[in-house]
Amino acid sequence: MNLNYFKWTRKPENYTICDDKIEIITKPHTDLWQRTYYHFQNDNAPVLQIETDEKYFSFVVKTEFIESHHRFDQCGIVMYLDSENWLKASIEYENERFQHLGSVVTNHGYSDWATTEIDASIKSMWYRLSRREDDYCIECSQDGIVFSQMRICHMFNGGEKISFGIYACSPEESSFKAVFNHMEMTECQWKAHDGQQPDDI
Repeated sequence: MNLNYFKWTRKPENYTICDDKIEIITKPHTDLWQRTYYHFQNDNAPVLQIETDEKYFSFVVKTEFIESHHRFDQCGIVMYLDSENWLKASIEYENERFQHLGSVVTNHGYSDWATTEIDASIKSMWYRLSRREDDYCIECSQDGIVFSQMRICHMFNGGEKISFGIYACSPEESSFKAVFNHMEMTECQWKAHDGQQPDDI
């Protein structure tokens, strides 16, 4: 992918872009979250995205976060439409034993968070975001070959032109280097459903 077409939403103070690699040094107290459960609204994480009006595609990226060390340190994929409509997937550091591999979907100003615990020794992860009109599929992979589904979701404001890409942040008093590479946009790898037929309307 041509990184010249990517644009920042909140440019980080410290970053480098060269060839196929992007490095972001996170700043403390940066995050993305809207209301649910915690009741706060955090909307200051650096986001680097590209626009598209393609209705069917997949976006793949490899993330590396060797330096993540503090609770909630995170980096991953994002589709940020505006402060109240976005989705993200990442690994959030928790402690020396485990991390949270998960995703957040925010529709109309309310976020959810779906997670599973993984070992803290994992320091890289591939993600694949696929779009079928206004429905989306998020997958992850440790080798970039075999992907596992994390979630399927609907974005109420995600049916027309969208922006998608990467993000990194440190919600608490922390900072680390997040590395992104092997970014690729392909034909949609999330195939049309061939099982139960829709109910007649």
